[in-house]
Amino acid sequence: MTTNPHVPTPVPARVHVPSGSARPRIVALDVLRGVALCGILLVNIGPVTGFGRELPPSPATLDDPSGWLQLLVQQRFFPLFSLLFGIGFSLMLESARRRGAPARLVLLRRLLVLLPLGLLHQLVHPGEALTPYAVVGLLVLLPSTWLPRWAVAVGAAVLLPVVVGLTSGGLLLVPGLFLLGSALVRYGVVDRWGTSARGPAVLLVLFAAVAAPALVQQAGTVAQSGFSTSSAVAGLALAGVYATAVLLLLRTRARRALEVVFAPLGRMALTNYLVATPLVLLAGRALDWRAGEPWAQLFAVAAGVLVLQWVVSTLWLRRYPQGPLEHLWRTATWWQAQPLRRPAAPTTSAT
Repeated sequence: MTTNPHVPTPVPARVHVPSGSARPRIVALDVLRGVALCGILLVNIGPVTGFGRELPPSPATLDDPSGWLQLLVQQRFFPLFSLLFGIGFSLMLESARRRGAPARLVLLRRLLVLLPLGLLHQLVHPGEALTPYAVVGLLVLLPSTWLPRWAVAVGAAVLLPVVVGLTSGGLLLVPGLFLLGSALVRYGVVDRWGTSARGPAVLLVLFAAVAAPALVQQAGTVAQSGFSTSSAVAGLALAGVYATAVLLLLRTRARRALEVVFAPLGRMALTNYLVATPLVLLAGRALDWRAGEPWAQLFAVAAGVLVLQWVVSTLWLRRYPQGPLEHLWRTATWWQAQPLRRPAAPTTSAT
């Protein structure tokens, strides 16, 4: 049987990592986390640094980047990041069960460690995500592990439209997104990522069909659309467009570039998310953005932070299997010391 040289060979969704883990790493999740991390930084850098805070209040407009950030970034990457957290939680649950560990106790420790990290982060970044993630994880995600998977899926299907319709999204979307991520794992959808392009392609078309009219409606009232219903609908749909587009691109020749650029950021997502805050704070104070809106400087700093984090993440992961905060979080989760360095490759001797 011959293959078409112009068609990329299908790539498995997972690759084994030399960490001794029984479950191969899902590279697509790392890439998606990296993409989400980039978008979240663009959303957070202005509020964290007080960008334009001393200017008279002005509505977002498509005449400058404020309106385009509202349309393409705000509430677009946060849902993706939340969904990935729900997926990661359920994958950890499966891992604990395979090890024969008390799975829910393991996850309880994981969430209890995340909570003080989030509370400390709140001191410099009010509105950060880790604190609500830990709280919702304790109140919703952990109890959902006692429910059958169909109930988890129904919970997500009910919560998300209700929250969008009644509250216009925001943090209240987190419980539904967590449950959706858990359902995707429990129904085996995440296991099939990377094995077929048909599912992501169909979803991409559906998400785009919802996103397009919602974006048009939001663009017409962009000045008042920060947390409107149209913004929430467009945000969820566009997050779906971004995610499915990435999954499709991972089936093409762009796969290698996406892995090189985004996977290191995603593998150290916790470390990079927390470290970005002091970096942009220092830059914002040094450049004093409170009395102006120098958009070029803001985007340059965001790009600089991401490039720096990519370099550090890439170099770090050449020697270690996880980021430093990921290692500490994992150690606390399993309540035992975890190897920091990669195990040495076995050597063979000639006979």
